[in-house]
Amino acid sequence: MTSRFTALVRETFRDAEAARDPAGVVSTKTLITCVVVCLSLALSKYWGGNAAFYSFFRFIGLSDWLVSLSAPDVRLYTLLWWAAIVIFFYLIIPALVIRFIFREKITDYGVKLKGALEYRQLYLAMLLIMIPVLVIVSFSPAFQSKYPFFMPGADEPLFPRLVIWEVAYLLQFLALEFFFRGFMLHATKKTLGFYSIFVMIIPYCMIHFNKPLAETLAAVVAGFVLGVLSLRSRSIWLGVAIHGTVAVAMDVLSLWQKGRLPF
Repeated sequence: MTSRFTALVRETFRDAEAARDPAGVVSTKTLITCVVVCLSLALSKYWGGNAAFYSFFRFIGLSDWLVSLSAPDVRLYTLLWWAAIVIFFYLIIPALVIRFIFREKITDYGVKLKGALEYRQLYLAMLLIMIPVLVIVSFSPAFQSKYPFFMPGADEPLFPRLVIWEVAYLLQFLALEFFFRGFMLHATKKTLGFYSIFVMIIPYCMIHFNKPLAETLAAVVAGFVLGVLSLRSRSIWLGVAIHGTVAVAMDVLSLWQKGRLPF
């Protein structure tokens, strides 16, 4: 499997560099992409927090509703607000830029289904490596204190509110994969060639700075592997699948460690 991935990296490097614009040429598309990425990252960070949540609902006249919320309500609604902001800036804004500024097809940015399963064995290998690691890490206090992001009250069942959150969480990962491995990668590949992967990894690593160190470092490796596979297959869907599977597995393992599962 390692030799196959090494060959895949070489093939991707060769093809990406062959399709690259002449040296020294920086396209308007690349410049626009850099601006959109910076603005999306900044606005999602500052507008996705609790302060923005309270400010927005006070602005539209729902101060009384905010006061009536219980602590679990606040936690759920602020998380859903964060997920909605991420989806807006990571998915909707880039999609509008692709369609109306670049005047290109969104399917050319990693969301096409054709070829999505071409490298499924590599994705499966990643999953088989990560799941045992997650099981081991799930015993650490740092992991258990971080996940799941939304914890139902002690007497509250997991359904429906935890399920609502998990659905929003998965949609957020779709937006994340589209933003980094779809929009950012494919919009800059003509200028940067294979090295668009490494440029994409930098902000992808930085958005993990509030996570445990091991997860942040793992994001660098995952960002590279998923970037190579997206550049090669022109599809993000298996990346979405593995990202979502790992995220849900982390929440399930944390719930298991806390004795919240019925098994």
